[in-house]
Amino acid sequence: MKALVYHGPGKRSWEDVPDPRVQDPEDIVVRVDGFTICGTDLHILRGDVPEVQPGRVLGHEAVGTVTEVGPGVRTVQEGDRVLMSCINACGRCRFCREGRYGQCLGGGGWVLGHLIDGVQAEAARIPFADASVHKLPAGISDEAALMFADVMPTSYEVGVLNGGVSPGDTVVVVGAGPIGLGAVQTARLFGPLQIVVVDPVESRRAAAIDFGADRALAPDDTVVEAVRKLTGGLGADVAIEAVGVPATFDLSVEVIRPGGRVANVGVHGKPTTLHLEDLWIRDVTITTGLVDTRSTPMLLQLMQAGKLAADRLVTHRFGFDELSEAYDVFDDPMGSGALKVAVLRK
Repeated sequence: MKALVYHGPGKRSWEDVPDPRVQDPEDIVVRVDGFTICGTDLHILRGDVPEVQPGRVLGHEAVGTVTEVGPGVRTVQEGDRVLMSCINACGRCRFCREGRYGQCLGGGGWVLGHLIDGVQAEAARIPFADASVHKLPAGISDEAALMFADVMPTSYEVGVLNGGVSPGDTVVVVGAGPIGLGAVQTARLFGPLQIVVVDPVESRRAAAIDFGADRALAPDDTVVEAVRKLTGGLGADVAIEAVGVPATFDLSVEVIRPGGRVANVGVHGKPTTLHLEDLWIRDVTITTGLVDTRSTPMLLQLMQAGKLAADRLVTHRFGFDELSEAYDVFDDPMGSGALKVAVLRK
């Protein structure tokens, strides 16, 4: 079969690799019908995730059809259409029992496209299938379902829930990529007073308004002063950092009020400075996290009920043989206007 293989920083290739097979009783093999590219894949290609070794098949967001089932799998069978989650869970370790599947000690967590071969391929092996895939209803398209493999649960769990968004809050989302726009949609479920989005790309600021933000600012729009003006001089109740670079983390901290909450979602490839000399006296809470995907079934139900518009995050569509172009488009949002790309079997 064909798969997207990582060959070291800046090097990738759509090439022949061995077909996956069941290796453990709890494995399944899935024919991949569609996948998407994550910002984390770009971090890997830039050398920011050194645990990923050359030769690894990338990708952790896909939908497909089950073609082989291990003897220990109970919840899916051949022919089922499934969403492959970005997180795999053994279901038995301490952290899985707490619902912290991202911290699984039993061989799960973020492994696809990281520690084992991923899903940017014509087929994939999925370990711990019972706790790691979700059967999809007929009413959700492949490209819509792709947004629930990582983007929507990450936005919701690591951004909105960790940030403690509550009715009446002023929420600042720094970064209007897919994670930031997912945070806008899911923050609205909690009735905030206003959502302010900050992003340098005009098309993404427009998308933020379209997805429900009340204001969209460019980084050079004196953001801190604007937020204080909107909040009677206090600052935001919640800031969600959705990029993963020092400048956006610093801005998230600068806009927060005393007693406020900063939820860092972005994947940081470089160190950033935490100014405790300023923060220690301001009662600011800063959270980090890897998504657990425990919210995925609920979010899929909201999508099915028309409460979320995650499918609108997909701006570009490609075939498997166009994957190189898909990466180039996704990696140039300012030039291409891309949010998420769907790479679909034709």
